[in-house]
Amino acid sequence: WFSDRLFIVLAAEFIKQSFMKIQKKIFGLTRHNNKAYLFTLSNDNGMTVKITNYGGIITGIFIPDKNGKAENVVLGFDRLDDYVSEKYIDDGPYFGAIIGRVTNRIAGGRFTIDGTEYRIRSKNQLYSHHGGIEGFDKKLWEAETKSGGHEVSLVLRYLSRDMEEGYPGNLTVTVTYTLNNDNALIIDYAARTDKKTHVNLTNHAYFNLTACREDVLNHGLIIHADQYTETDENFIPTGKLLPVKGTPLDFTEKHLIGERIRLQKHGNGYDHNYVLNDYHGQIRKAAEVTEAASGRKLEVYTTEPGMQLYTGNYLDGTFRNRDIIFSKRMGVCFEAQHFPDSPNHPGFPSTLLAPGETFHSETVFRFSW
Repeated sequence: WFSDRLFIVLAAEFIKQSFMKIQKKIFGLTRHNNKAYLFTLSNDNGMTVKITNYGGIITGIFIPDKNGKAENVVLGFDRLDDYVSEKYIDDGPYFGAIIGRVTNRIAGGRFTIDGTEYRIRSKNQLYSHHGGIEGFDKKLWEAETKSGGHEVSLVLRYLSRDMEEGYPGNLTVTVTYTLNNDNALIIDYAARTDKKTHVNLTNHAYFNLTACREDVLNHGLIIHADQYTETDENFIPTGKLLPVKGTPLDFTEKHLIGERIRLQKHGNGYDHNYVLNDYHGQIRKAAEVTEAASGRKLEVYTTEPGMQLYTGNYLDGTFRNRDIIFSKRMGVCFEAQHFPDSPNHPGFPSTLLAPGETFHSETVFRFSW
């Protein structure tokens, strides 16, 4: 009797154990002939996340649908060659990448710190974009894997040298991707500098809960934001915060992404920074996305004050992965961030980082089905 009972107890404890794992393999060679690796994080519920240390790119997030079929719900490539191709770099869709030092636009590609003007490398004179010409999305990051309990993590580190892309200060950056058994992908950002600089980091994943069977226009969306940052025709903030109420930008109650997309100001699609409610530096829910046919749901949580909603307006079918063509509106981005052009707007939450301070930010993508 005792041995039978002991066997049952031990079997039950074995069943409780987590079988989460993280695997590593060579993904390809960068433009400088350095090896990049692909890391596969898996949890106990059939969710898998694939990340490369080139650009910290999320190449795939595989989750089941309501019938248990696991499919990729982000836009990405199976080969590193596609991420380092000349066409991809010129077009800059930034699929799944870490964006920095400063995400989004900086007007005129310049800002001033303590009376010194800094100019950021850019492709045009109107603004710099997503960290410069060669931002964090094109860097090879040092990688370390960790596992324990009911989560696995990929820790990426990069040293951005003083005046890289025009930014002052040697900036040490750590980005940690953690997958847990709550089906949450947690992205933790940290940075320190030896000279005053600006830092605003995000991830540029494009989500499609249909696994790209169709575009994202029938995704239901809620955004917990009562205001957005007004911009000019070049998407540079004017400094004004405007109410979303009564506009096509209002997602305080659920609407389909495509329901009013052609009615909003810029016409081409959503590419707007939302001023998230209840900003106090702590994590809180920013958005919720659902897709009825698959039964999948994505919840976005962040410590950030803002979130850029972008509906893949400039995807034109140039890029594809196997038989999936990345055409217009095939993905939607939720870029948790400080506001665009914050270095030039003292009234916005500050992106200035000084020596002795630590930049810290966290964003969570939690899935259910």
